[in-house]
Amino acid sequence: MIGRLIVDRIADRFDCCPWSTVSGRAAAPTTAGRRPPLYTPEERRRRDATPWTLVQGVLAPLQFVVFLVSLVLVLRFLATGDGHSAAAASVVVKTGALYAIMVTGAIWEKVVFGRYLFAPAFFWEDVFSILVLALHSAYLAALFLGFGTQQEQMLLALAAYAAYAINATQFLLKLREARLESRWPRVGANIPGLAR
Repeated sequence: MIGRLIVDRIADRFDCCPWSTVSGRAAAPTTAGRRPPLYTPEERRRRDATPWTLVQGVLAPLQFVVFLVSLVLVLRFLATGDGHSAAAASVVVKTGALYAIMVTGAIWEKVVFGRYLFAPAFFWEDVFSILVLALHSAYLAALFLGFGTQQEQMLLALAAYAAYAINATQFLLKLREARLESRWPRVGANIPGLAR
C-alpha cells in the first residue's frame, strides 16, 4: 500500500502528458504539468479555523530555539569533553519538544486533511519526520540504556539534529509555497475541473 503510494507520487511528478488515455490514467490531470495546489479552498478554511495551526506556529520556532541552544552545548561537549550533563539534558528537552510538535502536528493534519500522517500535501515531509523521530528516540534509548560512549551518544544526537535541520527546511519551503499560493492563485484555480 505505502509502496504503491510512493511509486504513484513519483510517477505523478514526472507525468506531464495531457492525454490521460495515452499515459494510462483514467482522468485528465488537474493542470497540465503542474502540481495541484497545496490546499483546496476547504482545507485552507479548516487550516485557518483550527487552533492547532497556532499551536504549530508557536511550537515550531520554540523547538528551533531549543535546537540551537542544544546544538551549541553538544558541540561544546564534543570539542572540549566538558558539560556532558547539560548537553544530554538539552537533547532530552529537544526530543520532548519534537514529540510535542509531532503529536500536535498529526492532530493538525487530521483536522485539515482528514488523516493523521502522510496527507499528499505533506507526504515527504512526514516521511522525513519519521526518520527525525527515530533518530531522536534512538538517542534517548542510547542515553537511558547506556549504549555507547558519551561521545558516540552525542554523535547520534548530531545525526538527529542534521536530519531535523533538513526536515525543518522542508517545512519552511512548504510554508513559503503556501504563502505564494495565497498571494498568486494558480491559473485555472477558479475554473471547475482544474482545481482540486
